[in-house]
Amino acid sequence: MQRIIGYGNRTGWLVLAVLFLLILLPLAAVIIQVLLPGVFFGKLVLGDLSLLLDVFRRPLWYVSLKNSVLLGIGTTFFATIIGAALAMVRSRWSFPTAKMLDIAVWLLIITPSFILAQGWVMFASADGLASSWFGWTWMHALIFQPAGLITVMTLSKFPFAYLTVYTAMEWKVDRLSEAARLSGASPWTVWRTIQAPLLLPAFCSGAMLVFMDTVGDFGLPASIAAVFRFPTLPYSIYSALYTSPIRFDMAGALSFYLVLLIALAMSVQLYAMRKSRFDFLSSRATRTEAKKPKKGTPWFVLGNLVFLAIVIGIPLGSNLLMSVSDSSAAAGTVSFTLEHYKQLFTSGGALVSGLLHSLEIAAGAAVIGLVIGFLIAYVLTYSQFRGRKAIDVISLISLAVPGIVLGIGYIFIWNQAWSDKIGLLLYGTPWILILASVAGTVPVITRVVVSAMAKVPAQLLSAAQMQGASFTQRVTTILVPLIKGALLSAALTAFGAAVFDLAIASILYPPNFMTLPVVINKAFEDLKFGYAAAATLTGGGLVIAIIALMELLFKYNKKQARSSAHESHS
Repeated sequence: MQRIIGYGNRTGWLVLAVLFLLILLPLAAVIIQVLLPGVFFGKLVLGDLSLLLDVFRRPLWYVSLKNSVLLGIGTTFFATIIGAALAMVRSRWSFPTAKMLDIAVWLLIITPSFILAQGWVMFASADGLASSWFGWTWMHALIFQPAGLITVMTLSKFPFAYLTVYTAMEWKVDRLSEAARLSGASPWTVWRTIQAPLLLPAFCSGAMLVFMDTVGDFGLPASIAAVFRFPTLPYSIYSALYTSPIRFDMAGALSFYLVLLIALAMSVQLYAMRKSRFDFLSSRATRTEAKKPKKGTPWFVLGNLVFLAIVIGIPLGSNLLMSVSDSSAAAGTVSFTLEHYKQLFTSGGALVSGLLHSLEIAAGAAVIGLVIGFLIAYVLTYSQFRGRKAIDVISLISLAVPGIVLGIGYIFIWNQAWSDKIGLLLYGTPWILILASVAGTVPVITRVVVSAMAKVPAQLLSAAQMQGASFTQRVTTILVPLIKGALLSAALTAFGAAVFDLAIASILYPPNFMTLPVVINKAFEDLKFGYAAAATLTGGGLVIAIIALMELLFKYNKKQARSSAHESHS
């Protein structure tokens, strides 16, 4: 047993050091840059903390902060209401097309925000689909204003609230509601006084996820900037690095406020959840089962289809239609063409090289991230390492911290003169993209692998070690075969996420090393909507095909292994 604990401690320290290097050090560098500006570039001077107050004096900084807060609060309020309402309806009622809502929720989560935002721009811009196809000229003014952008963001972010509330309603204890109904309480009173308070942790968690993902979102402002000026903190940070001269002081100060907003959101959630106890499940709890409504089924179906047509049909359908629309056609006419797809392979090969680069980066990040995530999950599941809680928290930080802030930190850390002398000058090389992508994918990989490892008893590994099996033998002959399905899912999830990470790619891509998200975004900024849509669908389709092929190969090999085992047994 001492050997097991000792090995767990060594692995724990190793994992802690890797997480510090990948996540904590870059974040600390952002704060240090504010306190000691220029320290990462050979100038040791005390920072002027009044720079932090300049956010209230400089117009661009102030507008960026105000827009981020407005967008975050507005989206959080409406997305939480919509997501929670849909989750409660979905958990209670079963109706045709209900499964389509579940699929749409996951599709919105895995689709990069800049692709969704670009779809809305293609639909609602002055010469977009709404105006040219349907004559809805009023759509441009409706969408491209603060309230319209909150609406667009709400329809993209509500799945976070939906999933947290829907998961929380998996089990129910009807005796509380039944006692209230027997006392004369109306259904509304029962929900308001019993069910809603018990779901408070789910509401808070969903709201926090929506707020963090909204204020840290780089994709929407980057896409909206093509037709409407709405600066936010992430986009202003990006602009600070691509102006002349480069404003590292501005990027550091705005990053500080972005991290502060996210920290405040997490604090509010912790405060709300510590006020009361919510562990109400008992042995009388039963699994929630959706029932068919006694009446009104057509209204459920119609309302669901209309909602899906808006949240899925507009952003993704606009990309599809724009990719085959002839922009040179006369106004008021509809003409289809494949010219945009032809341009993908005849315009200097930008898409092909960008796609290959993104696939290489994503593959490297998935492999490295899987190794790190596996070790983290092993420490969290099987070791007695005292720093397990710290490892768990750090591995989640990169989920909360926007990629734009993480990218700033990587510039500060990996763009040092001394690192060039020892061969570690990673800035300006593809390796910095891989490291940053690993930092972003580790939390997802860890959660997937931990859930799988929790089903494997520690006694199996302990028994193997008592028989003299090394760590490598225990992992390769016992643990990996039992959770290989989860490992594949984690790797493919990380791969797909890394391909379309616009924030990291925009900040850190080396010269003459374009990636797929950058190619798409630059085409969009140049108002080449058809080309951008065709590139999005081509790149996304190829990535989905790769993921599907890997899953089919895994299932085929698994089936072959079962057949071989059955034949040998016979």
